[in-house]
Amino acid sequence: MFVALGSNLADPVAQLAAACDEIGRLPQTRLLGRSSLWRSAPVGYLDQPDFVNAVAEVDTTLEPEALLEQLLEIERRHGRVREFANAPRTLDLDIALYGERRIDTPTLTVPHPRMHERAFVLLPLHELAPDLSIPGHGPLRDLLPGVADQRLEVMPS
Repeated sequence: MFVALGSNLADPVAQLAAACDEIGRLPQTRLLGRSSLWRSAPVGYLDQPDFVNAVAEVDTTLEPEALLEQLLEIERRHGRVREFANAPRTLDLDIALYGERRIDTPTLTVPHPRMHERAFVLLPLHELAPDLSIPGHGPLRDLLPGVADQRLEVMPS
């Protein structure tokens, strides 16, 4: 399964590194890998700093809702405040994919409902799993041309 990470406040690079460490320490969970860091322009609310994004590959036996609660707790510890849609944030953790499962509850939608439209999710995901197929959307490689016009750049490691 894959978690999308993003931050544009309070040292985003450090935020993502710490979040990956914390994800790897969750119960019944192992961090298998993390993409490169990618700088992206904000979406929606544009008057804010660029984001730093990545995708983490995770092996977990936590059920999706339990994993979501753990991820929200990590966000809270990092000072995440939800002021308004697309606001600047210290940390954003989203379950992008949970295997082949499709989930639609009041609190969780998987695959993430807009991931197929977002270069900052698709390119890091492609880095980790180029042959992946997104349930309901098809092969990842077929989705990449649809986000080719979005400004995204890999950051030096």
